[in-house]
Amino acid sequence: MLNSDYKEMLQILLEEDVKFIVVGAYALAVHGYPRATGDLDIWIKPDSQNASKVLCCLKRFGAPLYSLTEKDLMENETVFQIGVIPRRIDIITSITGVEFDEAYDDCIKVQIDGMEIPVLSLEKLIKNKEATGREKDALDAKLLRKKYNPQ
Repeated sequence: MLNSDYKEMLQILLEEDVKFIVVGAYALAVHGYPRATGDLDIWIKPDSQNASKVLCCLKRFGAPLYSLTEKDLMENETVFQIGVIPRRIDIITSITGVEFDEAYDDCIKVQIDGMEIPVLSLEKLIKNKEATGREKDALDAKLLRKKYNPQ
């Protein structure tokens, strides 16, 4: 179950037909490894059409946009944070080791709070976790591989 902010943001993204994928700890939980987290990571497709839709969604949500532009949402490695932990929403334009289009084509759709949410596939989640170079992500990847390939 999602908190009200997460639910509202995801609903708006779906209504505006934004191309996005839930990644990070929420994706990890979908694949069987729930972990405490203080944010929801939403990976958006960084192109002009999608960036325009995302900006519209952020305005509808009431996010403080400051100087955020469509151009920012088309550049790799942009992270736009809304709110504070434990209800922060991170809008990101890239993740390590995976390209958006291949991940979007391979994502899984999960029913959460009456919505069909695109979530990073297990294969792409492992690929991302292995590529970050962070110890906790390497451990996550190892646990996921062990669970789904228990040889």
